[in-house]
Amino acid sequence: MSKARARHILVATNEACENIKTQIEGGSDFAELAKEHSSCPSGKQGGDLGEFGPGQMVPEFDKVVFNEEVGKVHGPVKTQFGYHLLEITSRT
Repeated sequence: MSKARARHILVATNEACENIKTQIEGGSDFAELAKEHSSCPSGKQGGDLGEFGPGQMVPEFDKVVFNEEVGKVHGPVKTQFGYHLLEITSRT
């Protein structure tokens, strides 16, 4: 079974998500921005979600985490919780 490790930043609006993504693409640190902006408790750990398998996160996460490029920031990804930026840090 596939396993992945990822981190994310959760915000309330698509606009906020796009603004943070622009900052990351400009060289800002993902973990620092997660600590500053993410409304998820994982923000305190730089957005780290740990390791998980398919079906352990919401379907919108699985689609990105198990199919998209590792080491790149993806999003905004809309879920029932808000808008996320996702970075896949590893996948096996």
